[in-house]
Amino acid sequence: MKDSNKECNSKNGMECPVKKALDIIGGKWKPYIIRILMINEVVRYNELKRQVDGITDMMLSQSLKELEQDNIIKRTQYNVIPPRVEYSLTERGKELSSVMSELSKWGRNQE
Repeated sequence: MKDSNKECNSKNGMECPVKKALDIIGGKWKPYIIRILMINEVVRYNELKRQVDGITDMMLSQSLKELEQDNIIKRTQYNVIPPRVEYSLTERGKELSSVMSELSKWGRNQE
């Protein structure tokens, strides 16, 4: 147990892996977005907006941008009229499948 605590001790210059993960996928909205993309595979912006109850356009855009920068999601833009943009998980994003499933299972047990 002590060895794993050393990993999270900022005094030794190492960044805690949990903090690192939460910096990428943490927050109020990112887990919802990731889960929706795991279920639906490819989702357009307006569909995400409808499925993430209570999110503002600004927060959805910001969350999507951050997830794209962290290589968790892929944004595909089609040059058609009207413009069409779709979001999907990258291979790195798909690696979160077991984490999100366990988090979902844990959440169900909290009811």
